[in-house]
Amino acid sequence: MSLDPARVGRDASCIADEVIAHLVGQVGAEVTVTLEIEATLPDGASDQIVRTVTENGRTLKFTSQGFEAE
Repeated sequence: MSLDPARVGRDASCIADEVIAHLVGQVGAEVTVTLEIEATLPDGASDQIVRTVTENGRTLKFTSQGFEAE
């Protein structure tokens, strides 16, 4: 499922309420929720963007993150 980046908060909240809540409410349930973000930047990412996103990802405790050159 792809989410609209402009509405990701609203959509994620709806998914949490309408899907995840029902699963975690089951006795013995082990539920994992994973978020993947992919962006294509035609002119590449500036050093400032790389630094900001990397620092924010670290602060938010992302398990993996990175930028790839194409």
